[in-house]
Amino acid sequence: PRTGVSLPMAARPAMSWLPVLLGVALLIATALALLSGQSAEGWQWLPRFGDTSMLEWRLPRMLAAAGAGVLLALAGTLVQRVTGNPMASPEVLGISGGTAIALILAIFLIPAASQWTLIGIGTLGALTTLGVLIGLNYRSGFLPERLLLTGVAITALFDAVRSFILAGGDPRGQQVIAWMSGSTYYVDLTTAVIVVALAALLGLATAPFSRWLDLLPLGAPTARSLGVDILRSRLVLLGLVALFTACATLVVGPLSFVGLLAPHMARLLGFSRARNHLLGSALLGALLMVVADWLGRQLLFPDEIPAGLVASLLGGAYFMWGLRRL
Repeated sequence: PRTGVSLPMAARPAMSWLPVLLGVALLIATALALLSGQSAEGWQWLPRFGDTSMLEWRLPRMLAAAGAGVLLALAGTLVQRVTGNPMASPEVLGISGGTAIALILAIFLIPAASQWTLIGIGTLGALTTLGVLIGLNYRSGFLPERLLLTGVAITALFDAVRSFILAGGDPRGQQVIAWMSGSTYYVDLTTAVIVVALAALLGLATAPFSRWLDLLPLGAPTARSLGVDILRSRLVLLGLVALFTACATLVVGPLSFVGLLAPHMARLLGFSRARNHLLGSALLGALLMVVADWLGRQLLFPDEIPAGLVASLLGGAYFMWGLRRL
């Protein structure tokens, strides 16, 4: 008998041209983000010939948004398939919260900490959180229900600690709040290129695990009968989720709503098999974040809305529209 919680089937199969269409949409959004925007002189649709100042400012933000979108979408797809829960997302496991707490403590306790110091400390926070998650769930074989409950408890604890730290009114809290809202304002070109490269490499690294991802949502007994080592597969995939989430969190903060939204949109478009689901989610995650970052820079110009908040607004509206149709 089939046990466990299964993901909903797509309404129609994905067409072969659909990834190409999403890729074209991403290219159009990229061109829009780079070549258009408001300035003190009004709207500018193309930079002046030889003037690269605006491109030097926009390019890192666009690349960081796209890379973070890919990482979060892949993390969300993995979490949903490992747990068999379509409402799971990267922040549910507490990895983004652990990274955020480590970075906040570093900002407040280490004067003038370098960027690489912050990255190292944030990575250590993610690994520590993953260690706690593994330690609390190893004996149970990483049961999805227990895993999600542990993640919710860790996230609640981190939220309380984060609120306590930021309640002191320290001026450095404004930078932390901007980063936690999903802003790409502080990203430089080197960091952005590294994020995009990591997103591409880690995305390719998920391909060998497609069979696991196809079988795990069927439930542990079914997957085990088909030759899947449940404990090992869940442990490896959780490690990948932690890596994806930590890399994205270090750049744009503990933003992970895209990790819930992109996999859902991919399935509605027809990406049902694991390999196609990962590809569709990655393209949609990049597209959503690039558009959200561009809109955040234009809607209240010269003020900005962090990309993470815009993505959450778009995602919330999308889910409300989807619920209206049920």
